[in-house]
Amino acid sequence: MLIKRRTKIINTNGLHARPATRFAEMASKFNSEIFVKTKNKEEVNGKSIIDLLTLGAKRGTELLITADGEDKEIALDALEGLVNDRFNEDNMETRKGIAVSPGVVIKDAFVLESEGYRIPRHLIKEDEIAKEISRLEEATTDAWKEIEALENSVSKNLGSQIGSIFATHKLMLQDKLLLREFSEKVEQHKFSAEYAVTLVLRVYIKKFESIDDPYLSARVADIYDIEKRLLRNLLGEKKEELKNLTEEVVVVAHDLSPSQIASLDTTKVRGFVTDVGSRNSHAAIVARALGIPAVVGLETATVDIFGGDRVIIDGNRGNVIVRPDEETTKEYQLIEKDFHVFEKRITSELKDLPAVTLDGREIMILGNIEFPRDIGPSLNQGATGIGLYRTEFLFLGSNQTPTEEEHFEAYSQSIKELGDKPLIIRTVDLGGDKFFPSNSNTELNPFLGCRSIRYCLEHPNVFKSQLRAILKASALGNAKIMFPLISSLQELRKAKDIVKEVMEELDQEGIEFNEKIEIGVMIEVPSAAMVADDLAKEVDFFSIGTNDLIQYTMAVDRSNEKVAHLYSPAHPAILKLLKITIDAAEKNNIKIGICGEMGGEIEYTILLLGLGLREFSVAPAMIIPEVKKIIRSVTYERAKEAAETVCSFNDPAQTLEYLKNIVREIIPELVY
Repeated sequence: MLIKRRTKIINTNGLHARPATRFAEMASKFNSEIFVKTKNKEEVNGKSIIDLLTLGAKRGTELLITADGEDKEIALDALEGLVNDRFNEDNMETRKGIAVSPGVVIKDAFVLESEGYRIPRHLIKEDEIAKEISRLEEATTDAWKEIEALENSVSKNLGSQIGSIFATHKLMLQDKLLLREFSEKVEQHKFSAEYAVTLVLRVYIKKFESIDDPYLSARVADIYDIEKRLLRNLLGEKKEELKNLTEEVVVVAHDLSPSQIASLDTTKVRGFVTDVGSRNSHAAIVARALGIPAVVGLETATVDIFGGDRVIIDGNRGNVIVRPDEETTKEYQLIEKDFHVFEKRITSELKDLPAVTLDGREIMILGNIEFPRDIGPSLNQGATGIGLYRTEFLFLGSNQTPTEEEHFEAYSQSIKELGDKPLIIRTVDLGGDKFFPSNSNTELNPFLGCRSIRYCLEHPNVFKSQLRAILKASALGNAKIMFPLISSLQELRKAKDIVKEVMEELDQEGIEFNEKIEIGVMIEVPSAAMVADDLAKEVDFFSIGTNDLIQYTMAVDRSNEKVAHLYSPAHPAILKLLKITIDAAEKNNIKIGICGEMGGEIEYTILLLGLGLREFSVAPAMIIPEVKKIIRSVTYERAKEAAETVCSFNDPAQTLEYLKNIVREIIPELVY
């Protein structure tokens, strides 16, 4: 005899894929026939995930569950308990990471695999199962052949002992139990082959990572490798990339490379979460430049968070909340709203006001941009120009070296948007962690190798093509040239000689350009700071690049979380180098600004002001009103006193706390 139960869905996200999967899995354990119905919907099979999803049951929906069979009572007890227990779904998790970009965002997760794959929760139809199993078997066979070829190649070149490492991968792909798990996810739950692979292997990854034995836990890398190979064979060119997003999301990734960041659709990516990284990693810097919340260093975010999970990123405190409950969601919705209200208020109050201290010292605030499209937001926040135009996007977003015409189009477009406002164009800063596909550089230590201005001097054709475009664009407006990573006077002179060559070529061709275009250098290595007095005699301006200056001075890889804590703008050595550089600029009567991250961290605004800085070039654009607020709230004399005080400290933590207290007094709304 048929029996019925009525129960109401109380989990936050309703009967979506994961709860439907759990319901169907539990229902399938019983022999009884089980059906589910909601108001205005046809009755569906309770053992079919697809059927359950067609109900579209949201939070608050009443389910009518019926069962008929020998174990019907036990089945309904279990299923009713599952629903009342929120499908074991609302086990809200709060993870603590490193806050690298302020703000709060609540969006669904887009989980990006390290090779750019995103595996959606994709379900298939009954008549597609055979085809999907065939795809799975073909991908497994192809992956096995790839590994065998790799094993043979490595054995031949490096010896059989090294080659035998890949035997483990081959055995895994022949594991009948593992292959059966893949197939069952497809046959029983109607998952796509891609989702079945990632779902099964991520369970194993979590198991291996929890093992105490270092050798066994290290085997997680083998599973990741197998997953990548299978996905690559299954998806081929059908990867769902960051640049092809159709809705607003937060990105969850192991890490984000500069080339991935260059392809971001910033209208869709509203926040970052990464497994690795530090406050000064490239992903963190770009998140701040884009003005979106970001938390890094969560270690296992890509394992613990599934695509489609609701995620809250609190970029102020470094919290990431996965599958938040209703109360937490409402709390953060208010925080998110208050943050945006504060941003709008301070922007409207200060946008059109000058950055001038209470005793009349005028300061210029400019914007740092990654792309031409970033100019508008900077101007809208009150920037008086662009103090750092990074040009790497022209290289990182393409498989070919950009042409002179492509350079000129980008620069002329930017100049037209700025009018007579300054545009400081940094010549391309390739190398380090920024390589474009056509560059096969394989240096062991690229940060200390042929990067930046060294790369340009080694590749004069690339350098001259960019300089020609900048000079041609200078006829249209207030463009300036800035050389990065200058480490000696001789390097500067070589770069200037090439500029003169290009000027002579343009002159002979009858092409207009600004013959008096200003040329400056970035001070971002200790040697440049120490010879700043010599450099100042041969340029029109300095711009301090604190990111590399701190990294090279402190011998710290800012993207390495193991040593990232040593990276500190407040270190006494950094403050001394800043003072040497600013004094050299003043002595030689040239302009000096800052374009590094330190300039956009408002706790350092009063310090930099007190050291004598007259120009701040900052990112993200939304930080401009806050920097201006601090400048307009103090006298230059007060700033000098603060600078003198912190320069007497020998503990960076003491310096930072002292400066933060000043900011709290001026802008109490900010969270530290």
